[in-house]
Amino acid sequence: MAIISISLDEKTLSDLERARLELGFFGRSEAIRAGMRMLLEEMHMEKRLKGKLSAVLLVAHPHSAEKQVSEIKHEFDSIVKTQVHSHLRDGKCLEIFMLEGDAKKMGEMARLFRTNAKIGNAKLIAP
Repeated sequence: MAIISISLDEKTLSDLERARLELGFFGRSEAIRAGMRMLLEEMHMEKRLKGKLSAVLLVAHPHSAEKQVSEIKHEFDSIVKTQVHSHLRDGKCLEIFMLEGDAKKMGEMARLFRTNAKIGNAKLIAP
């Protein structure tokens, strides 16, 4: 087994500890491994998507990231059929994208949202 170290800000560390306790993980490493398994499973699912299909992409982000969300969305106008924007509490927003078209483009769009440091979370849901 390899040992790695990571840096977390205080809020993320606090959130990790709360999740660890609520979910019943023995330690932080166990909780982080479970999170990594979920991320890898999602990545593998997206890689298996092929051809033309319909899907939904959920993106949660702070209101301050509107510009980044808009820039990414416009890169994928060819597959975005509908977008719903909702304001949540605490300055957060939720985007619901209804997508139709090339599965690879959908995966790339989800990846760009996920890896943008200013955007919180993205989940691609496809049949």
